[in-house]
Amino acid sequence: MKHSLIISVLFFLITAFAVPTNITDVIRSINNGDASAVANYFDNSVEIVLPNTSSTYSKSQAEMILRDFFSNNPVQSFRVLHQGEKGGSEYCIGTLETKTSKFRTTFFMKSKGGKQLLQEIRFEN
Repeated sequence: MKHSLIISVLFFLITAFAVPTNITDVIRSINNGDASAVANYFDNSVEIVLPNTSSTYSKSQAEMILRDFFSNNPVQSFRVLHQGEKGGSEYCIGTLETKTSKFRTTFFMKSKGGKQLLQEIRFEN
């Protein structure tokens, strides 16, 4: 009895103070409209799809594009609709609500060098 109580307490402490995953940080950063924080997870090149443009950018260019997007579309909220992982990659699909419109938002992360790095982010009407 005492042994199972100790195990239960340890499990609770481990889960309560667990470090959030990279995808959780990216979700939080998108919700805050924080391009710099999202850019911390960019790979060396990132595909960004916006309503009127789509291209692959270097890490620094992608941060500027994302900063401009958030500046022109101030974020009110980001609601996750679905997220998951497959073969070492993670993805998230959600709705980004801004002051003027809503965007279906999808991003993909891939494990590289022991870290999950953002490969692609899409904001579609």
